[in-house]
Amino acid sequence: MKLADSVFLITGGSSGLGAATARMALDAGARVLIADLAPPREGFVTPQDGDRLAYLPTNVADEASAQAAVDTAVQRFGRLDVLVNAAGIGPAEKIHGKNGPHRLDSFARTVQVNLIGTFNMMRLAVAAMVASGVPGSGASGQGEAHPEDSQGVIVNTASVAAFDGQIGQAAYAASKGGVVAMTLPAARELARDRIRVMTIAPGIFETPMLLGLPQEVQDSLGRSVPHPARLGRPAEYAALVRSIVDNDYLNGEVIRIDGGIRMAAK
Repeated sequence: MKLADSVFLITGGSSGLGAATARMALDAGARVLIADLAPPREGFVTPQDGDRLAYLPTNVADEASAQAAVDTAVQRFGRLDVLVNAAGIGPAEKIHGKNGPHRLDSFARTVQVNLIGTFNMMRLAVAAMVASGVPGSGASGQGEAHPEDSQGVIVNTASVAAFDGQIGQAAYAASKGGVVAMTLPAARELARDRIRVMTIAPGIFETPMLLGLPQEVQDSLGRSVPHPARLGRPAEYAALVRSIVDNDYLNGEVIRIDGGIRMAAK
């Protein structure tokens, strides 16, 4: 699958990893619907984007809101080819802390957004991808689809916390571990529809949450990465998304992008 003229739906696309992915896709000639609770930051949209970018306020964990995002992408751009699930939350709370037991509603909300929200968007996007057909074929009049061509690509976002979660990350690690575990069975099932499913597990990245920390804390976190000894850049996550979309033989796998880090207990 090629990025040019393809249609992306990017959850969490207004900031951080999602925004970098949206910019990468637009610069590659794709059309993009950003599905996020907040709109893109001021200055994100450029004159060159033209009518290739749309935004819809979206709660990924809500069925009606998620369906509206999928429907809007299809109505606005005529099809859906790529779903990138970058929306997520990352609270920190101990199972037994100074204030008592881990709040159940906090654990449930983390799973609701990170895991159920990812699944919700995936299940709804698949129907639109199947209905869209293979890019550049069929109704578009650009030739017949080759049996090996992908009909759609889904890129979910987990975290290295799924493998080496730290103290205080029980909820976050559980939610991201679910995304990891879902990758292979989803890829196996959707192979019949020629839809590929991949998951990216980022390490410590320059997201709004981390950039809000004191500079000395950011520097310390960066030095904990083996090589390169710095925080990951959202553009590097976006570059991996591009590689996944471009390479039809990538399917059913989780890729860590973390500079070789293995997180300590705390």
